[in-house]
Amino acid sequence: MNMQPKPNVLAPPMPKSLAETGLSMVMMRDILLKTMFRMNMSLVSDLARAVSLSVPLTQELIDIARGQKLVEATGTLHAGSSSEMGYQLTDSGKSRALDALSQSEYYGAMPVPLADYGQQMKRQSVRDIKLTRDQLVGAMGHLILPPDLLGHLGPAVTSGRSILLYGPPGNGKSSISNGIRAAMGDKIYIPRAIEYSGQVITVYDPIVHSAAEEQTDDPNSLRRTGNRFDNRYVYCERPTVITGGELTLDMLDLKYNPVARTYQAPLQLKASGGIFIVDDLGRQAEPPQKLVNRWIVPLEESRDILALQSGEKFTVPFDTLVIFSTNFHPNEIFDGAALRRIFFKIKVDGPTQEMFLRIFAMVARKKGMPLNEGALLHLLKTKYPTINNIFANYQPVFLIDQMMAICDFEGLPYQMTPDLIDRAWANMFVKDEKIAK
Repeated sequence: MNMQPKPNVLAPPMPKSLAETGLSMVMMRDILLKTMFRMNMSLVSDLARAVSLSVPLTQELIDIARGQKLVEATGTLHAGSSSEMGYQLTDSGKSRALDALSQSEYYGAMPVPLADYGQQMKRQSVRDIKLTRDQLVGAMGHLILPPDLLGHLGPAVTSGRSILLYGPPGNGKSSISNGIRAAMGDKIYIPRAIEYSGQVITVYDPIVHSAAEEQTDDPNSLRRTGNRFDNRYVYCERPTVITGGELTLDMLDLKYNPVARTYQAPLQLKASGGIFIVDDLGRQAEPPQKLVNRWIVPLEESRDILALQSGEKFTVPFDTLVIFSTNFHPNEIFDGAALRRIFFKIKVDGPTQEMFLRIFAMVARKKGMPLNEGALLHLLKTKYPTINNIFANYQPVFLIDQMMAICDFEGLPYQMTPDLIDRAWANMFVKDEKIAK
């Protein structure tokens, strides 16, 4: 099925001067010195890549540091690097680098000022995504879903507002959440780090952010321009952060490393421009009501409030599609006020018998398990009545994997029999019985 092309996200423009970076000259100089000291770099082309500035701007920074007697030319040309001049820290430069490192161990890519980051988030807002039914079907075609479910999901995703998926366990709520991310399909620009009040907060996380291919400066090129966008950003897939029962409220705060004296962005900031999935809501140590209360301002005002070690609070953009997923009924874990804050409530039910058989046949075909009518009738007529004919999407995979494991152990070709169904079924549920002590 053809999916409509996505509009291109506007890229952050490359700074044409050091002033256009929005950073103080002292901060940029110190980051340069720390990078030279920690990474033992001497070539401008290497340093440009490390600090994520263009070669001309990096050279300008070097020249400023030279004027302050912090950097000196080595007096040697590097033939293998297009005859680049090498540079090194002077004794004063090393002293300044160590002093700067004692204040903050951060070095490498120049950060992006918080205000500039906010402007970029407006250019790539998750709320500007308009998904069509074809795009959702294309991303979730591997799932067999109730026919009306996409009709509920589509408007929810297109709105960019919060979503609560609820229903019995094992029916694909997590797969649906991942399918929503796949349907977005476009890429955005994630800052390597942002700067606020002289403090650097690292944002780009290779575990969370999937980087696209990068263009880098060619040292042999006369026009060293590097990426066609600000190199302080990484061009990435829209991020997806998934957290479950391990989620605690402090994971939504800035992380401060007291040894390195650096900050790391909280989960929701790393998810900016993408999706934050809170799976298994109700299984966390924190009550669901308390977790949702933490999200009230971000969900309603599209901004979040973070705090530095000093206690100073500041506002960051909150541009994230939040998806809560729970096996509990919403009325069991929320009061009416909390439920009002979650814009869309979508129930994900288990499959009908017809859908269950379609899923079972699809899974069997993919796994190379031949279907057997007698075994299926035994499953439907003998086993499912014992659980009131309650079907779940996870069950076909579970039962077929169990039968395949038994066949492997017994040295049998893959097959489906009533006896194997019984043995597989026995592992799907635990009898409600007391264990003698």
